[in-house]
Amino acid sequence: MMFTDFPQWEWQVPEYFNIGAACTDRHLATECKDNIAMIVEDDVLGTSSITFSELAEKTDRFAAVLHELGVKPGDRVLIRLPNSLDYPIAFLGAMKMGAISVPTSTLLTAEEVAYLAKDSGAVVLVTDAAAWYGMADAITETPALRHILLSQAAEIRTHKCFNVIDLASALDAADADSIAHQTKAEDPAYLVYTSGTTGYPKGVLHAHRALLGRQPASRYWFNYSVQVQDRIMHSGKFNWTYVLGTGLMDPLYLGKTVIVHEGKNDAQKWLDLIQKHAATIFIGVPTIYRQILQKTTITGEQLPSMRHFMSAGEHLSDEVLTQWQTRFGLNIYEAVGMSEFSYYLSQSIYRPIRPGSAGFPQPGHDIRLMDPETMAPVAVGEEGMICVPDTDPGLFLRYWNLDEETRKYKHDGYFFTGDYAKYDADGYIWFLGRKDDIIKSFGYRVSPYEIERVYKGHPDIADCAAVGEEIEKDKLLVVAYVILKPEAKTTADELLQFGKQHLAAYKCPKTVYLAHDFPRTKNGKILRKDINSTIATAKSSR
Repeated sequence: MMFTDFPQWEWQVPEYFNIGAACTDRHLATECKDNIAMIVEDDVLGTSSITFSELAEKTDRFAAVLHELGVKPGDRVLIRLPNSLDYPIAFLGAMKMGAISVPTSTLLTAEEVAYLAKDSGAVVLVTDAAAWYGMADAITETPALRHILLSQAAEIRTHKCFNVIDLASALDAADADSIAHQTKAEDPAYLVYTSGTTGYPKGVLHAHRALLGRQPASRYWFNYSVQVQDRIMHSGKFNWTYVLGTGLMDPLYLGKTVIVHEGKNDAQKWLDLIQKHAATIFIGVPTIYRQILQKTTITGEQLPSMRHFMSAGEHLSDEVLTQWQTRFGLNIYEAVGMSEFSYYLSQSIYRPIRPGSAGFPQPGHDIRLMDPETMAPVAVGEEGMICVPDTDPGLFLRYWNLDEETRKYKHDGYFFTGDYAKYDADGYIWFLGRKDDIIKSFGYRVSPYEIERVYKGHPDIADCAAVGEEIEKDKLLVVAYVILKPEAKTTADELLQFGKQHLAAYKCPKTVYLAHDFPRTKNGKILRKDINSTIATAKSSR
């Protein structure tokens, strides 16, 4: 479905393209050369920064280090680092020499790191010294892993199984004039892991062209300025694909400055850093925006540099959006994406925000809503699976070591996302989520997102999750689990009545549970499938 008021997007994907070089070397002959590429604010280590020319040299050196270690194009380099300057140096430097970067979370246990090292076949692990010495003896059964590059190492201890190297010393000694590997745009670039259906993480392999595939977002979600040098403050961690794109690859490719933080998550901290560095764009998740509204008093007048706020990861409630507009005088623009296909639906400055809607497919992304059984497009107002032509440059290559899984979702010229949505008469897209998330109750199909959007508008609710509760075989009731704000006095009975007032009878929760927290992924996303009455502290039913 295309919209006449959006221009036609012309893809420019060359035969050869390298993400590492595109985010660094591309700027050496431009006025961006001496601009700051990244600023890291670390609660312990303080403030550090790097220019584009310095980043180009450091990534060259990192590529040379890998080459000296015998790493070959296509080999995997596992990265488990906190937000730091070493992160882009390793992530981009590995791709620069043709290796495949494998970003992972610092929240992973040693056993989880060992699983990813084994599954990916990584030959190098890049991590900080404190983490390594806490996990070294647990990293077993990783036959390909040979080299450990340590960041922030006060000392280097030898290991019987691995070649342990100080990263800083290795970079200083490496060749600063190595030439980026001539990768094709279609060659593998980075491998991210997401939750798998088997209980094990699932690898999602992306090509170098993925960076180019996200360029419509740079225009129709970011709203970058050509008049000023944008400074993007991101509140997330680099291991998450959302942050790898919005907080690393995408802005660096366009010569923008990125600001990230390492340390305790504190609502006031984000505002302080925006003020300190005159950030123009802030990127977060709904939880961050809720915390800022609840725990700080700063208003828009005190953030004169800010002009654009962005959110993804989960749906932003109407209440947060309205309060933000009132207090800061600016909208928060949402996007929807997935590990396989980053933020392809978004709101933008070019159309009014319609609360509850995900906005529009960005130009260039020919998103279809289809019946996966018949391959027929669905009518306006009807729910269909979101399907992406497999020619889209932003689409992943394949699932790692899971050919059957790849064939299950990529066939007949499309990637079948498994997510459902519907278009309204004005072309806005309404995201409904996974088929498994949709609650089938007494013949009705209810999206949990619709219920959550309403309940998150209640002034006493900090978070909410709607699920189906089985009362007997094949009979589900719609129920809501609610986390109240600390000062709230609202009862479960009152929240049950709130639902009756604001939702159609078939959507209205039959039970409201109060809870202190929800089961979540390491990135903070709610795990609906793991929510049940065992987490409840109180309830009300009708």
